[in-house]
Amino acid sequence: MLSKKSAGIKSSAVRELLKFSKMPGVISLAGGIPATDLIDVEGIDTILRDILSREHRNLFQYSVTEGEEHLREQLSRWNKGHNLDVDAESIIITNGSQQAIDLLARVFLEKGDKVLVERPTYLAALQLFGYSDATVDELQYDAEGIDLNQLEQAMAAGGVKIVYLTPNFANPTGGTISYEQRVTIAKLAQRYRAVIIEDDPYGHLRFSGSPVPSIYSIAQSLFGKDHTVCYMSSFSKIFSPGLRLGWLAVPEQFHMATVVAKQALDLHTSTLNQSIAAHYLESGRINERVEMLKATYKDRRDYLIESLHEYLGDDITWNTPDGGMFLWCHLAENIDASQLLQECIKENVVFVPGEVFFARNPQKNSLRLSYSMLNNDNAREAGIRIARALSRLK
Repeated sequence: MLSKKSAGIKSSAVRELLKFSKMPGVISLAGGIPATDLIDVEGIDTILRDILSREHRNLFQYSVTEGEEHLREQLSRWNKGHNLDVDAESIIITNGSQQAIDLLARVFLEKGDKVLVERPTYLAALQLFGYSDATVDELQYDAEGIDLNQLEQAMAAGGVKIVYLTPNFANPTGGTISYEQRVTIAKLAQRYRAVIIEDDPYGHLRFSGSPVPSIYSIAQSLFGKDHTVCYMSSFSKIFSPGLRLGWLAVPEQFHMATVVAKQALDLHTSTLNQSIAAHYLESGRINERVEMLKATYKDRRDYLIESLHEYLGDDITWNTPDGGMFLWCHLAENIDASQLLQECIKENVVFVPGEVFFARNPQKNSLRLSYSMLNNDNAREAGIRIARALSRLK
């Protein structure tokens, strides 16, 4: 009785592996989740007490679809402090950035359209595009960035409606698209009237190197209000994933259609949760919180790299990202990471096999390791356990 789309969509391997993170003794390198011990519960408690001490009846009432004005104004102000000029009127508050992708897919995609994604790319985006009638094609992506010749050829051939990119510390690769490439991407999108979905949940988690202007900002400076870049981000990685708050900035020409799509989906995002986020931004606590997250995640990245180097040596290669939460790794070509995972489960350590991040022809020897939940001791132990499991497959 299921639709063909529903029958063909697989459950997220990441979500399936989350159950292991709650088991005693298991070291999880699987979930792309912020560290629970770093959530600012003291700050949230303070904000909640303040909110609830006032007249707060309206926090339990319906809200406007595009989001509470207070939150949109605070987001606009905060982002201008981080070189992203987005007016409050351009912002739509969503139930996580996942909903933002869903809204844009609903607004833009029709049967026969093409979506271009990085190879590899964010698993949940692949799931979502799988529910559309569009065709998903991959763009080759390596340390140098996207294959721009491939991108232009695909656009010139016609039918490309959306290009989905994660320019900063991408999930799963940890890669960052250079400024020069971002300029070219913005120009190509404008020339061929393709929509860029710029997904940026990790951009504030930079450990090293200089920040790179967003594709949205570049397109805005080059083409004014007529550009075709939609920017999205999330509170999940820098504040609280449980509040399920994301936000989307779209050009004026797309704004009303996107708001109407959200009306049809859920009317609006939680009024109470929006108020918590708005007051948290207004308090200024988020700035010191982000600085603490960056310092901590850098240490945790380095702990994991040291462990891999010491216990696995030449048996594994990895990137060293300038920010974010992930190492993208490769084993010898004859070793299947999914088989390694089964051996690792016996050792009480888990990760995500890389094959789930590909639209087609996956790299079976690839894997994603998340370091956000680690400390020095369990990072070392993770390396020992993975090495022990790998020795049984060599």
